Amino acid sequence: MRETAEKTTTETAYYLLSKALTPQRLNQVVRQHWGIENSLHWRLDVVINEDQDRTRKGNGPHNLAVLRRMAINAMQKEGSKGSLRGKFKRAGSDDAFLYRLLELF
Repeated sequence: MRETAEKTTTETAYYLLSKALTPQRLNQVVRQHWGIENSLHWRLDVVINEDQDRTRKGNGPHNLAVLRRMAINAMQKEGSKGSLRGKFKRAGSDDAFLYRLLELF
């Protein structure tokens, strides 16, 4: 449920599970899923636009996912100020910055 000064809205979500769960356990599972989605996956989509990738065959999807996570980790580890998206763009245009990121591996 979401409440604002103007209105209150509710939303219904349906989940397909392989086994029955207690309401408490279901709540934990759902919160855990969205915790992951809201942290790492959100960054991958916003910074690297991962949801637009159409790699589907062979080891390509897995290999690219690993490289994306490595890139995000390197950018987070790198000490300069700025957003991850800004660092991603900077790495594409500033060779010295790109080399600094690559040295973190």
